[in-house]
Amino acid sequence: MQKIISIKDGITRMPEWRMKEPVNFETIDGEHIAIIGNNGSGKSMLADIITGSHPLLGNSIAYDFYPNQSLLVSENIKYITFRDSYGENNNTYFLQQRWNQQEIDEDTPTVRQLLDNAYRLCGEDTAERRNLKYRIFELFGMDYIMDKYIILLSSGELRKFQIAKALFSIPRVFIIDNPFIGLDAETRTLMAQLLKSLTREIPLQIIIVLSKTNEIPEFITHVVEVTDMVVNPKMPKEEFVGHRIPNDMVGLDPDKKRAIKELEDETEDYKAEEVVAMNNVCITYGTRKILDSLNWTVMNGERWALNGRNGSGKSTLLSLICADNPQSYACDINMFERKRGTGESIWDIKKHIGYVSPEMHRAYMKNLPAIRIVASGMKDSVGLYAKPSDKDYAICRWWMNIFGLDGLEEKPFLKLSSGEQRLVLLARAFVKDPELLILDEPLHGLDDRNRRLVKDIICAFCERKNKTLIMVTHYEEELPACINRHLTLKHNVHN
Repeated sequence: MQKIISIKDGITRMPEWRMKEPVNFETIDGEHIAIIGNNGSGKSMLADIITGSHPLLGNSIAYDFYPNQSLLVSENIKYITFRDSYGENNNTYFLQQRWNQQEIDEDTPTVRQLLDNAYRLCGEDTAERRNLKYRIFELFGMDYIMDKYIILLSSGELRKFQIAKALFSIPRVFIIDNPFIGLDAETRTLMAQLLKSLTREIPLQIIIVLSKTNEIPEFITHVVEVTDMVVNPKMPKEEFVGHRIPNDMVGLDPDKKRAIKELEDETEDYKAEEVVAMNNVCITYGTRKILDSLNWTVMNGERWALNGRNGSGKSTLLSLICADNPQSYACDINMFERKRGTGESIWDIKKHIGYVSPEMHRAYMKNLPAIRIVASGMKDSVGLYAKPSDKDYAICRWWMNIFGLDGLEEKPFLKLSSGEQRLVLLARAFVKDPELLILDEPLHGLDDRNRRLVKDIICAFCERKNKTLIMVTHYEEELPACINRHLTLKHNVHN
């Protein structure tokens, strides 16, 4: 039996990246592994150990990439991390960049240009690689995004782009962190079909990292569960599913639920009956029409689910409401019964909105203590530029406790797991007790227990007067029970 990856009693050189116990892990040719665990359990840390990002002491890790000729780990293992699903990991990105056309100049690449370049760099243009490329494009329906500028892609479209680019080189091992996040239901099915077919046609071993235990694809053969920074022995998928103990789904503590519902409302203004009114709104980028003659009214106390396929314009619509999109001032939009562009600043609008989104998660490259990230929500800044008062910090700690983040207040944001980061950003959205909550894919990367917790928090919050919700998700089961309105955006294949 060919052992593609073998780790025996592995201990990382850097103490800060060590698991509680030495790591033992191996994959055999023909196996496809799901690494399962709760948020903060150490799943991504194990993936980083496998790829060599966290080097081990001695010779405790061995690779056998046969039949690939290259011995380099970087060429044989491709890893798409959670943050990769939101785009390239660099410090030049800012929150509103996706909607700012002035950022597009002659040097801004299109998807086609980037993919063509990635394909050329992967080696010889063989029939096998060409067929794989065309197959990926066809299954993902990528024709309509090929001529888009990369900064204009939705999070789901970016996910497709990242996967296509990684597969061009036909790696020996392909690791994907939460492969289905950001993808609509149809594309999730296509993704599973694509990965399954690839395992049958080329010598490719797939390892997926999952927070949701109900998303283990059919082609997965074995499961490795990581619990409390301990890597458990590998077991057949059927055995894991048959003996799995469901996560504790108690949800929000009743005392905390009561405390949220009894929060005192300190604001006196913005008690409008009509929270959002969009009249014949059209958004066009070049020849691409994203929103076409949209009329939509959100009334005080309504809880909306905003639906639509990848690229249908959901996040663009939310960017108009939050005034992150420059075109919002050219549209007929009323916020809290005040017409957009009649003297209010972007900050006048934002101080009444709590917001979290994939774009925000991508923009947060600040390695500040978690409590300072939460505190930045009070001033609607990416980063913290004004010192909060003791009262502000007390409010931040209160919301961090609500979201189960006790003990993480001083931990640097970039040292948190992706799920813990998402909970911090959610606490940031709630910390100023906003009149309007806008939650774009808020449960990305959360485990079963935390998804239930966050849904309960949302519902408790929305039971109060003058609280309105707009939420985007591609998973029907992720919608909280309080949702009472739906808007579905139609996907325009010419977007």
